[in-house]
Amino acid sequence: MKKYIGNDWDQVLAPVFASNEYHKLHEFLKVEYATRQIFPDMYHIFTAFKLTPFTKTKVVILGQDPYHNPGQATGLSFAVMPGISLPPSLVNIYRELYDDVGCAPVNHGYLKKWADQGVLLLNAVLTVPLGQANGHQGKGWEQVTDAAIKALSDRGKVVFILWGRYAQNKINLIDQNRNFVIKSAHPSPLSASRGFFGSRPFSRCNAALKKFGTGPIDWQLPAEIKQIDLA
Repeated sequence: MKKYIGNDWDQVLAPVFASNEYHKLHEFLKVEYATRQIFPDMYHIFTAFKLTPFTKTKVVILGQDPYHNPGQATGLSFAVMPGISLPPSLVNIYRELYDDVGCAPVNHGYLKKWADQGVLLLNAVLTVPLGQANGHQGKGWEQVTDAAIKALSDRGKVVFILWGRYAQNKINLIDQNRNFVIKSAHPSPLSASRGFFGSRPFSRCNAALKKFGTGPIDWQLPAEIKQIDLA
């Protein structure tokens, strides 16, 4: 079995990685990376899976696709590297995080602490061209990420946090009898005031995890980043 990720996700996603559709995606990406500026860099495409193994995933925060401006994309949904200005959606996430569970906002977007605790920060599409949001939508990534969502749903006891219509369209992949789904408006400035603010996703997530017996997430991010260690 070829190792794309380096942990138990390789076995879970092996049928997808062996498919003709994934082979076509792989060939497409080889050309894209050789001829265009694509984010994240090819070594961080699978960062979310690498940092949060299948058996340790407790929460999924589903994004759409990576940030499409230079220096932003990390391979983790909603996250940016230290030193990069916080995107508006992340600013709003931090605001709700404070209002919900009292976590002090930080001035960076390095979310590895969440990933290390079992929060899979997954984008539905894992690559994007410079300045072209959704530029790789429909090219084949969805079969990979849909398979991951379905596998976690079948395993059960996972909290799925679905912000916005795009993420909520994945709800048919999730067995809500075995998992817990949190839905609200997206945290972007265009929609945050229409149901994201006040939705209390972080406390509701921890309450569900307590019922599952898997332990809560410590959502407080460190004020300072002393070491950058993305897979």
